[in-house]
Amino acid sequence: MSKESNNDESTSPEKLSIDNPSDFQFHAAYLAYSATYDKTTDPENKKKLNQNITDLQQKQLDYATFYRKINQYRAEASPQHGYRRTRIKTQRKREWRRKAQKREREERHKK
Repeated sequence: MSKESNNDESTSPEKLSIDNPSDFQFHAAYLAYSATYDKTTDPENKKKLNQNITDLQQKQLDYATFYRKINQYRAEASPQHGYRRTRIKTQRKREWRRKAQKREREERHKK
C-alpha cells in the first residue's frame, strides 16, 4: 500500500477539463486556470489549482477569491513579466513629405 501512495505522489495531477463555454465568467476563469496550470511544474501547486477550479465550479468560491488565490501561482509560474514596451518610431508628416520628395527627386534623375 505504501508503494501505491508513493506512486501517486510522484505523478502530477491531470488538468481538469470542466470548461463551460456558455458561462462567460467561468470560461474566462477556466482559461486563466489552464494557462497557469500549464506553466506550473510543482505537483502540489497543480493540486491546489485543481481544487480552486472545482470549488469555483461548485460555487464554493466567488470569482474575486478565485482570482486572488490563482494569482500567487501565476507569479510563481512566470517570475519575470512578459510586458515589455516596444519602441515605436514616429515621424512627423512634414519630415515624411521631405523624405518622399527627396526619394522621388533621386528616382527621377537616375533615369
